[in-house]
Amino acid sequence: MGARWKSPRRIKEVAITPTRKAKPKPAPVAVPCGSLPVRLRVLYISSVQRTGSWLAEAFASDSASEVLLEEAAGAAAGVTRLREEAFDAVLISHEPGQLDALELIEGLRGGGADEPVIVLGAQSEQEMAALCFEVGADGYVCVHTTTTRTLIWLVARATERHRLVQENQRFKQADVQRLRQEHNEAERLLDDQRALVEELEQLAAESGAPRRTAGSRNGDSPELLPTSLVVHYRELLRASIIMGSGSLAAEMTALADLLVSAGLTAPQCLELHVLALEEVLAGLGSRSSRHVMNRADLQVLEVMVHLAEGYRQRYEQLDVPAEQRWLPGFAA
Repeated sequence: MGARWKSPRRIKEVAITPTRKAKPKPAPVAVPCGSLPVRLRVLYISSVQRTGSWLAEAFASDSASEVLLEEAAGAAAGVTRLREEAFDAVLISHEPGQLDALELIEGLRGGGADEPVIVLGAQSEQEMAALCFEVGADGYVCVHTTTTRTLIWLVARATERHRLVQENQRFKQADVQRLRQEHNEAERLLDDQRALVEELEQLAAESGAPRRTAGSRNGDSPELLPTSLVVHYRELLRASIIMGSGSLAAEMTALADLLVSAGLTAPQCLELHVLALEEVLAGLGSRSSRHVMNRADLQVLEVMVHLAEGYRQRYEQLDVPAEQRWLPGFAA
């Protein structure tokens, strides 16, 4: 398909005039993955003794993709061009004794350059490919055995790979930021619930009503909630997060009966819920907390409904003492 590479000595050398004014990077044309791009802007870094006219002629002989080739003579000139301009890919000529592509690539990667890099050399691929990969290159081709079309495909695949890597990094950063925001939102909701519990406890203390809490908050020594009850509620919360509360109706009813039998009030149940939710969120790590908060809110609502219904049923089942009434005509 593509033209065979020829030795640079066999092609009439035509000097490529280097661009003096920085050109903006061409607007990328959307192409499907795995296809050749319409246009590629490539920087060719060669030694001072060898020009890139032969490479320009090779690209011009194949019309599969338009390659805008620009040349930099020497490693210093190539680093300068990469610092000032943006290229889709970089081709580096490996010429031992004049230009060591491996050392140049190590310097580029160490300096933060992430452009795709293909090394061109006279050595065989079996001899140089692994060495190039180890220093951060995206490929190696032997100029005596490859074709122009093969080189274009290598450059296209390298640019596509780097584009996908950059998109993946952006997605990871966005995901980390989203998880951080979710955890911050969950912590704010927990703070609101803690404040509500403290407010209800304060109201209960002012009214003189007895209370049980899961821990001492005000320096006094209130009667603690049973540890077994806290553990049971936490396990039920974890099961509800995984399975959904709809499949735990029997367990919710049993829990409400247990809370009613223990004489817990709604504020105490809310505090029990907050304590269990804190432990569950602490074990999430870097996982999403939005699903946990949604399921937890649904469970505490269901628990409160069952608790109110349980107290209502107990009130209706109270034995009302019999009242002695006077017979008609014997009223006091």
